[in-house]
Amino acid sequence: MDSRAILTELPRLRRYARAMLHDRAAADDLVQDTLERAWSRLAQWRAGSDLRAWLFSIMHNLRVDQLRRPALPTDSIDDAAHEVATRPTQTDKLEVMDIAAALQLLPDEQREILLLIALEEMSYAEISASLNIPLGTVMSRLSRGRERLRLLMAGDMPGGALRLVR
Repeated sequence: MDSRAILTELPRLRRYARAMLHDRAAADDLVQDTLERAWSRLAQWRAGSDLRAWLFSIMHNLRVDQLRRPALPTDSIDDAAHEVATRPTQTDKLEVMDIAAALQLLPDEQREILLLIALEEMSYAEISASLNIPLGTVMSRLSRGRERLRLLMAGDMPGGALRLVR
């Protein structure tokens, strides 16, 4: 494998990291860490397998490691750099902000699956391989994530009431 193969995946890695983290600097750091780990473990990549899925697996594992470690609180210097590109209408920007806010309310597992499907157009099998979870779990999380996102966007999100299961 040559470096061009990895470089062609760079835009997808950056897009997914930015959508997941909502912080350009943190997303770029995650992508850099992903590429560094991929280069250092290039011997572990199986020729003929899906390079994109392998890179996303590395990124996912690094993100899980980051969440397990306590992080120091930081403040962004340039808030204008975090604006989402939209058409120049006020309602579009508000809708994008609503969707971004609703995505942040989803559990990480559901948000990950939704972003990989919607942004990266990955198949269920690719996501299953990347996140090392069963295919049924991918479909279940996607279904629950879509339903919860729909409810959040409609303003119909139920309270925290729990059902008694016998």
